[in-house]
Amino acid sequence: MANKKTSMFTLTERLTISTSATDTFATIDLGSYVDVGDRQALQIHSVDFIFQGTAASNGITSAVTADNSVLVQVTDLNRGGLVFADDRSLVASSALFKAASTGGLFQEADMYPDNYGKGADDGRVVVNDQLYITGRCSSIISSKAVNVTVRVNASIVNLSAKDFMAIAIQSTAADN
Repeated sequence: MANKKTSMFTLTERLTISTSATDTFATIDLGSYVDVGDRQALQIHSVDFIFQGTAASNGITSAVTADNSVLVQVTDLNRGGLVFADDRSLVASSALFKAASTGGLFQEADMYPDNYGKGADDGRVVVNDQLYITGRCSSIISSKAVNVTVRVNASIVNLSAKDFMAIAIQSTAADN
């Protein structure tokens, strides 16, 4: 299906959530990687989420209250907020919780895979020109922030005309 043009590389974007119970947005520009004329697309191999507090040296526990959740999603279409797992635009998701009873943090197992396979040839192909990151934290301590760094491991691939068209149609259909 896809012929690799590059080795795997990493795209990184940080989302800073500073307001409780409000969606916060960021984007990763893919315009340099996706080319419709050459049927060039981005193949995503895995997505990692790194949670930090207000400063890089602070843990997340210093920024959030007890019984708290931090939800983050990456989509290839702008939905304007968090989406359900059956949304075709969903690329990856993560959830981190702070429990009041133990004071500890735990990460919920995602229902959607952030790792698309074992080999460098596996992955989700994206033909859109941006990835959209949406995050929400249920309760942030005043004057603090939750920083979530999203690391997308990807490569550039060439597709056949039929494969490129099929992915583009699926993406357009997901927009409706």
